[in-house]
Amino acid sequence: MKNTLLASKRLAISESGFVFDPVSGQSFSVNETGLVILHLAQHEDDLDKLVEQLAEQFDASILEINRDVQDFIYRLKGFLK
Repeated sequence: MKNTLLASKRLAISESGFVFDPVSGQSFSVNETGLVILHLAQHEDDLDKLVEQLAEQFDASILEINRDVQDFIYRLKGFLK
């Protein structure tokens, strides 16, 4: 997971949610929540801290946010080769 968080630093991300990976050439779109996660991941390497920051912004439990972020990262791995 940490490797995927680190890889997110190389992504070009538009404010509309369009994401481009210059290494793999992949592009994809994310929703508003995915956009927030990616922006945080570009500045935060620690998953627990990232989840804590999300908990300050969203009305959900740490467990829910952690589960959702891990699912998001798992899916992101498919695009970041």
